[in-house]
Amino acid sequence: MIVFPAIDLKQGQVVRLAEGDMGRATIYGDDPAAQAMLFADAGSQFLHVVDLDGSFAGRAENRAAVESILEVFPGHVQLGGGIRTPEAVEGWFELGVSRLVMGTAALKDPQFVKDMAREFPGGIVVAVDARDGMVATEGWASVSDVPVADMARRFEDAGVASLLFTDIGRDGMLKGCNVQATVDLARETDLPVIASGGVKGIDDIRMLALHASDGIEGVITGRALYDGRLDLATAIAMAERV
Repeated sequence: MIVFPAIDLKQGQVVRLAEGDMGRATIYGDDPAAQAMLFADAGSQFLHVVDLDGSFAGRAENRAAVESILEVFPGHVQLGGGIRTPEAVEGWFELGVSRLVMGTAALKDPQFVKDMAREFPGGIVVAVDARDGMVATEGWASVSDVPVADMARRFEDAGVASLLFTDIGRDGMLKGCNVQATVDLARETDLPVIASGGVKGIDDIRMLALHASDGIEGVITGRALYDGRLDLATAIAMAERV
């Protein structure tokens, strides 16, 4: 199982939100590239980066910060936030991003996402962000009437690399990952699932890793790392050992 340390970007700064609320942001630093290197030094070969402003604007708003990360991080960068046009997709891959995460576009224009998944095999991740079991979009500002499992099934035969499942009510809250809901989704779809939202410590990593055979590909963690509740090197070792 892969552990993805997260770097969320808001106005060029490294932040974490509480329940996806832009008004409840905790700032953890103003040098995203330096933070990326700290994660690399801890042994991470993967990084999850989100352009939070871009999620709301529908276009890249933290491009300079993302580029600075790509210049220094030696591993694979997975990027999400406002990626909704073919030009944006192609541009990010040309800059060296390994995988792109699409959420709003996946709900509103699924054919576009499927086209991109076929054009860039293994490069597109569909974000299935849930609030009370329903898919949320527009930086989680809006909640649709589409159940999470229904959304996931739409992309099973589209060449999508993975699903990224986030329980918004737990994100940034250190309540513990919603392991059961994540595993249930993995069992209901043929696609690998990345868990996100609420990781508070090493037990979350261990429990998710135990379900790797059910289709859990990885887990994203942010606040627990920044607050010192989870050691990244220990988490990576746990994910590889179980």
